[in-house]
Amino acid sequence: MIKEAVILAGGRGSRLKDRTAAMPKGFLEIGGKTMIEWSVQKLLGAGIEKIIIGTGYLHEMYDTFAKKYPAIKTVCNEDYASTGSMGTLETCAPHVTDTFLLLESDLIYDNIGLYVLINETHENVILASGATHSGDEVYLEAREGILKRLSKIKADIAPVYGELTGISKLTTTFLNAMCEYAAQNQETASSCKQKSTLEYEHVMSACANVSPVFIRKIDRYAWREIDDETHLQMAEQEILPRIIENESLRAVRREILLNPGPATTSDTVKYAQVAPDICPREKEFGVLMAWICRELTAFVAPPGEYETVLFGGSGTAADEIMISSCAPDNGRILIVDNGSYGERMAKIAAVYNLPCTVFKSSNYEALDIVKLEAIFKSGNYTHLGIVYHETTTGLLNPLDVICPLAKKYGLVTIVDAVSAYAGIPMDLKKLGIDFMAATSNKNIQGMAGVCFVICNKNELEKTSVLRMRNYYLNLYDQYDYFVKHGQTRFTPPVQTLYALRQAILETKQETIEKRYQRYTECWRVLVSAVKKYNLSMLVKEENQSHLITAILEPETPDYDFDTFHDLARKHGFTIYPGKLGAINTFRIANIGDIQPEEMRRFTGVLGSYFVS
Repeated sequence: MIKEAVILAGGRGSRLKDRTAAMPKGFLEIGGKTMIEWSVQKLLGAGIEKIIIGTGYLHEMYDTFAKKYPAIKTVCNEDYASTGSMGTLETCAPHVTDTFLLLESDLIYDNIGLYVLINETHENVILASGATHSGDEVYLEAREGILKRLSKIKADIAPVYGELTGISKLTTTFLNAMCEYAAQNQETASSCKQKSTLEYEHVMSACANVSPVFIRKIDRYAWREIDDETHLQMAEQEILPRIIENESLRAVRREILLNPGPATTSDTVKYAQVAPDICPREKEFGVLMAWICRELTAFVAPPGEYETVLFGGSGTAADEIMISSCAPDNGRILIVDNGSYGERMAKIAAVYNLPCTVFKSSNYEALDIVKLEAIFKSGNYTHLGIVYHETTTGLLNPLDVICPLAKKYGLVTIVDAVSAYAGIPMDLKKLGIDFMAATSNKNIQGMAGVCFVICNKNELEKTSVLRMRNYYLNLYDQYDYFVKHGQTRFTPPVQTLYALRQAILETKQETIEKRYQRYTECWRVLVSAVKKYNLSMLVKEENQSHLITAILEPETPDYDFDTFHDLARKHGFTIYPGKLGAINTFRIANIGDIQPEEMRRFTGVLGSYFVS
């Protein structure tokens, strides 16, 4: 798995004259987007965690750009004008920790090239294409697929195997060899009182004589390096349309899920499941799971003080894990039931014959916190079970008030945050949450199949002495085994975890705060339409989560949910009925990888049904 990339962006691009007078070449726009942004987005979509951009000319622009993407680290080569691209690569080298992708900044390219390199079994690989007729080719000569030499002079290469695209995969060992070669060359040049301006590709070719570099050729690969006006024109008129067409052919049909989960996912999350087969007992997969656990924790709590424990299963499985694993036989759980999922927690406690009292409340009105505190104060309870966000209705329980109150009276807090986690900014330590259940298939925007419990480590350790009530779903046993062996006790959902890794990377780039802003904007679009078409919401706006909205079904014979559902589905939207028994509602969720303009399209469908 390749996790790092380096983009060489130090040079000015003087052949583009006035176009680069006020900006680096990577900021040229192609198809309404800068080349550097095209490249960064493709790298992130390919699962790259860290992107190092080696800058020089007008480096401040890259520094500003980096603020948009947390994955980016900029490193400035102050001597970019006199050291060439190899000098910029040397500046980046100390920040590279593993096998990485190396790219030039002035490229547009089909993202299939990244996937080809990532899946290559050879360690050091140059991506090559067939003839481009671009007028500035770097020709490659090979012997049995291994780089022999390269040159811009075609006559020097016999025969031409392919053309350098400016995209490669290299190991840190090979990078170190390149840096050593460059240092020796600089020493020689200095002793001869000459300048040493080295380009990285020539150093790569020289080092290939010692360590082989494989050439992976895609004959009709769509790409272009942009060095002058002719290249820019070719890129805009010929290459970009090919890239867009190629990538669109690999796109998955877009279905907007407005049901409360699973949520709509990005294509990059879907494709992350297409990975080489691996036995999950391999060390590298254990490292992957450990990384996932740390990152899931870090979104909401300080790692080390809190631990994430992974299981295969749904959000309900995570609830069952918490309730069956965390309460002692001589304890008593107070479970708040103000919706279907609070009721479900109570049913789980009943199945395990756990001492339990249910605090029943309205499933669409705010909790009576004064009354709830009085029950806490009674001293009859050891644990509190509560749902953060009731998926039934979109009612948001004020845990910022409730959980600190529960902690004040010594209760251990068990929270179902299945439809709140990664959609609403939260800090478990500040909230006073000890155990929190969530899943991979809602706001984290991964695929269904993984659930997890994020635990206060001190409280988790206390459960080690409790009687095991089940085997597969035991929380402490799963945690302890992973700590000792770096593996889960039983076979995990491998491909779903790869998708979860990609979903985490995308969440880190967007940030939970910005994701909540996007969800809120979608919610506002929906609420505006609900009011416009004289529909009513079950929950008062001030008590809503901004994630799910329960809308009362109109009491008219003209309304039929199935007809409405089928109309929405015809336009690419999936909607879901309510779960409230006597109160008839339909629910619209605005979680997952959906955008405000898509919600606006849905409200158009909403209007076409209810107005007609």
